[in-house]
Amino acid sequence: GDAHYDVISAFIKSLRGSDPDAAVYWLHLMLEAGEDPEFIVRRMIVFASEDVGLADSRALGLAVDAGAALAYVGLPEAGYAMTHAALYLATAPKSNSVATTIAAARRAVAERPSPSVPVHLRDASYAGAAKLGHGDGYRYPHDFPGHIVEQDYWPDGQDPVVLYRPSQEGAERARAEWFAELEAMAKRDRDRA
Repeated sequence: GDAHYDVISAFIKSLRGSDPDAAVYWLHLMLEAGEDPEFIVRRMIVFASEDVGLADSRALGLAVDAGAALAYVGLPEAGYAMTHAALYLATAPKSNSVATTIAAARRAVAERPSPSVPVHLRDASYAGAAKLGHGDGYRYPHDFPGHIVEQDYWPDGQDPVVLYRPSQEGAERARAEWFAELEAMAKRDRDRA
């Protein structure tokens, strides 16, 4: 009945709330009750991106590894890997920027006209692409300082929209600072042009 959904909800909310003891309690309640361990691992994998995200990108790999351990050794031994993953997820810094970025991207796709890929971004790897002008004007980022160059990456006729707003949590803070430096370099490049 509803207990299936209520208990997994309590587990996820304990992970999100950074309570490792409660998270492990709910995890083992589910395992002892015979809950499908693959269902639990799938929820941990989703949680790793949805609630930890870029604050600690290692969380996703650890959750996937728990699934691999489950497939490889089965229960009860996979309980070690599942507990390991649950403890890691509960104690990791949290960021929901992946989830908010997905929501913003879906809104942008739904609200904007059908896109036209700019010529400089079109696939130029096949015979005949050059005759069509595909790739003309593309600026290869690795040829520029910091491996970034100012150019339009959005569909023709559409203004860019900010979809990703980094958090200041965990490793995402350093990523946000690094990205701000790259944007400043690209702006300097644009100002010189």
